[in-house]
Amino acid sequence: MRDTAELIPDTTRPNTWDDEALWQALLRREPLPGQFYGVTTQGVVCRFGCPARPPLRRHARFFSSVAEAGKSGFRPCLRCDPAGERAAIHAAAVRGACAAIEAAVEGGDPVPSLAALAERAGYARHHFLRLFREVAGVTPHAFAAALRARRLGEALASGGRVADAVAEAGIGSESRVYEDGARMLGMTPGAARRGGAGEVIRVAFGTGPLGLVMVGMAGRGVCAIELGDDEAVLRASLVARFPRARIEAADEPARAAVARVLGWVEEPRGALDLPLDLRGTAFQRRVWEALQAIPPGTTTDYAALAGDLGLPRGARAVARACAGNGVALAVPCHRVVGRDGSLRGYRWGLARKAALLARESDAAG
Repeated sequence: MRDTAELIPDTTRPNTWDDEALWQALLRREPLPGQFYGVTTQGVVCRFGCPARPPLRRHARFFSSVAEAGKSGFRPCLRCDPAGERAAIHAAAVRGACAAIEAAVEGGDPVPSLAALAERAGYARHHFLRLFREVAGVTPHAFAAALRARRLGEALASGGRVADAVAEAGIGSESRVYEDGARMLGMTPGAARRGGAGEVIRVAFGTGPLGLVMVGMAGRGVCAIELGDDEAVLRASLVARFPRARIEAADEPARAAVARVLGWVEEPRGALDLPLDLRGTAFQRRVWEALQAIPPGTTTDYAALAGDLGLPRGARAVARACAGNGVALAVPCHRVVGRDGSLRGYRWGLARKAALLARESDAAG
């Protein structure tokens, strides 16, 4: 779901943008954060990139904020919603629907139907389905399924029987969990219940420009790359993810993997090519695959990444998937920034995120 902070326009206009440069950007429908144009014949103010037909040059005026345009008598365009008012209303409606779904799942009650959710929000059924999908990144049905999968994973991680965990999560069918468990949980139900029991994760540490690096390697590949300052803290993070796995000292593949990570940090060119064992939901893995396609030295923002995934209002869902990434650098969530270019949350610290981006930019240049 989109953060309302993303909807507040930047009111600063770079001095390098004169009216002619802004006019050319308007014709190209180029999105320019913090820039707006008014159409005198219609009395509306638009975002740059508005899908409406561009005005004639003599009918265009440029503003650095919607408030500035309002003082000149312009009202917000209904198509591009420059003030973000309509988007905020939509986001609030979807948040309410998500809360209703979550309350039903947590209470073991039937999940409200799409028709009931739409009526509660005051929208037509099909319109609300499209709205929910744009804002949350998934359908209401998929959102409920994800909540049940989370409850199932938590119940299984406690070590209980699969049948009991299925009943607690409200899945309805134990056979369905065995058939679709890998898709729902990112691993089989047995593996989730065991919390890594029966698995051996070999851990290697190294020190580089970003501080301490820990690599955890399971049977299928690297399942963790963590950055930090304290070896005990990094180990505790790995144990929290795999509470019943056997954590052992590094073997040769694990030592080689940490050496490759440190070498990449020294010279971050191309992808960090390692065999990966990524564990997450289908949506998380979809986001992580998109992150791996972002070249070093470049960035995108959460809204743009959501748009690339076909979820134009799924910025918040994408941000949550980025936050769930446990394999730093190989899944480069550090290349996602705020729409205004500012650095947003990074589980290994904003200072490291800034340093990574600076090193990649230098290497690309």
